[in-house]
Amino acid sequence: MEIRTATEADIPDIQSIYAHHVLTGTGTFEEEPPSVEEMTERFAKVADNGWSWLVATDATGVLGFAYYTQFRERSAYRFCVEDSVYVREDVRGQGVGKALVARLIEDATANGMRQMVAVIGDSENTGSIGVHASLGFQMVGTLRAAGVKFGRWVDVVSMQRPLGRGDADVP
Repeated sequence: MEIRTATEADIPDIQSIYAHHVLTGTGTFEEEPPSVEEMTERFAKVADNGWSWLVATDATGVLGFAYYTQFRERSAYRFCVEDSVYVREDVRGQGVGKALVARLIEDATANGMRQMVAVIGDSENTGSIGVHASLGFQMVGTLRAAGVKFGRWVDVVSMQRPLGRGDADVP
């Protein structure tokens, strides 16, 4: 497996992986898969801001993708980022997601970020919760019944990890 910076050529595979999660899972609260064009716009926003968008690949193609964005748009959040990670269904549980998030942590730290937040759809999403916990994220809260998907209430789990010097000083 190779982890590299994503390119526009990867977007059809990224869109396909994400569409599967939108249609079958509660890790995202989107209910209609975005088009390739919409994913291209999202990719451009990440790239234009200097944030990381990564793909994991092997001989079979794109195995998964991950990216980070500023946690919220207000300038006070400029050192806090939120990660997103999605893995192709046939390779889940094989370390792809963990490898992608580990690389995002490295990239965000190198870019001067001080905190990374994971906003995980569904408190039953033990895979994502476990991956983040194994990489040093701490549980910071759960929003109970924050969304409705597939006819049921779904929680949102928040996890956080300091990067670099964290809150030891103000950059």
